[in-house]
Amino acid sequence: MEHGFTTTDSQVIAVDFDGTIVEHKFPKIGKEMMFAFATLKELQKKGHKLILWTFRDGELLDEAVAYCRENGVEFYAVNKSYPEEVYDLSISRKINADIFIDDRNVGGFLGWSKIWQTLHPEGGEFTHRLVNEDAHKNYKKEDKSFIKKLFGK
Repeated sequence: MEHGFTTTDSQVIAVDFDGTIVEHKFPKIGKEMMFAFATLKELQKKGHKLILWTFRDGELLDEAVAYCRENGVEFYAVNKSYPEEVYDLSISRKINADIFIDDRNVGGFLGWSKIWQTLHPEGGEFTHRLVNEDAHKNYKKEDKSFIKKLFGK
């Protein structure tokens, strides 16, 4: 058992769009992050349920869903915990998922290669290697700490 689950368990995985599936170019759709769709498809083959979990809504959300569909990924649910969920102001916007994949994680986006290896260390037929680690970094490498911004140190 690794990370509290066995790799044969089916998980519900909430996946962010901007900065995670595609480069962060909001409100435009950026280029695909390296291995994003290949990894998402393989996660689905392993039985995981994928939820698109994004800030986007309305027409921008429709564009993101269509883009993913065109690239072979159909989500179990979009911005909700299950397909039949009806959102209204009486319920929380928190998604009920086992795992969240997001570029805003503590430490930033791991990259799809590392995510695959973490979720499925047993490997299998699907293998890929990370050629350019910098392709997974969405933001300039600079210290954005409050103190440095405030005092310029």
